Amino acid sequence: MSEVSSNKRTLEGVVVSNKGDKTVVVEVERRFLHPRYRKTVRAHKKYMAHDAENTCNIGDTVRISECPPLSRRKTWMMDEVITRAEQL
Repeated sequence: MSEVSSNKRTLEGVVVSNKGDKTVVVEVERRFLHPRYRKTVRAHKKYMAHDAENTCNIGDTVRISECPPLSRRKTWMMDEVITRAEQL
């Protein structure tokens, strides 16, 4: 994938569910400094993303980007799998 400058937001996260057809749920973690206590805080948010080929498994680290709405809650597209989860 070539790095092309675009104004679409991209996020990296871990797949936590792939039960839907052509859909994965990606949990994105962000870290920030608490304004008063100056402690690093971890916050998580889940995004539903479109996975056209059903290639993702739970535990995979993926990159997702914004796209026009595909359904009521799905407005992200899975771009690439960064690392695969270890299969037991």
